[in-house]
Amino acid sequence: MLNVGRLKILREVAYSGSLSAAAHELSYTQSAVSQQIATLETEAGMALLERHPRGVSLTAAGQTLVGHAEGILARLEAAEAALSEIAGLRGGRLRMASFPTAGGTLMPLAIATFRSSYPDVELTLAESEPEQIVPRLRAGDIDLALLFEFAGETLLDADMTRVELLEDPMYLALPREHALARRGRLRLEDLREAAWVQTSSASPCARHVVRSCHAAGFEPHVSFESDDYQTVQGLVAAGVGVALIPELALSVVREDIVVRALSPTPPVRQVIAAAPAGARLVPATPTMLGVLEQAARRYEKQRGHPAD
Repeated sequence: MLNVGRLKILREVAYSGSLSAAAHELSYTQSAVSQQIATLETEAGMALLERHPRGVSLTAAGQTLVGHAEGILARLEAAEAALSEIAGLRGGRLRMASFPTAGGTLMPLAIATFRSSYPDVELTLAESEPEQIVPRLRAGDIDLALLFEFAGETLLDADMTRVELLEDPMYLALPREHALARRGRLRLEDLREAAWVQTSSASPCARHVVRSCHAAGFEPHVSFESDDYQTVQGLVAAGVGVALIPELALSVVREDIVVRALSPTPPVRQVIAAAPAGARLVPATPTMLGVLEQAARRYEKQRGHPAD
């Protein structure tokens, strides 16, 4: 295998026309240059230079090797420049994924802020649920993820980077004409006889709603399921059930439903940003994590109480 460092020395000897001139340009001693050329000739299996009283010239083999070295070294220099750009956030890409309600609230703020400072970094965003995102994060298909967890749940491996962004409480949504709609605060057990609308039964939110109802002493009667919270609001408005909806999904609230806080404490999901650790952490990730923390703080300052 030919050594790249020695190819650089051969190229400089070819440019300079002598070992001493090449040594001067490279800040080497002449003996060091001579030794490196001799080693390269051994690697190549043939003479690369002809020695003359006043310098050196390339043999046919030396000319051939320098010609190839020009292309090899140019590509290596281009690779080094590209890596430097990525490290300095003047290039590269960041592949992200988010659960939908954060994708419509936190992530747009973060993307706009990041792009204003680092326009040359390519950003991509996919939407999915946490249980689909984590395996892709683990496999290296994405570089950064927005996820949520409920108390007692841990989605991430111990060696993954984890940044807690904010708490996302769940609120009770009722039809505006519901008998309990006039109350300012409600307990979950007040809804034991109600029909429920929730996300699909396998989803983390639906599982947590069921756990919360069990803790309140009843089994919820689920009449309809939808993973689209606008559809959930529509079903509630139609009077076919009540629902627990996270605050991030209540940025737009229909006029024909009411939203109430649960007493004494509502179910809460923790919104987190996650990324691989160590060598798999791409250069843009730490910066985006910081931007997401800023976006979460801005959201918390601006958040209004969705309950009437």
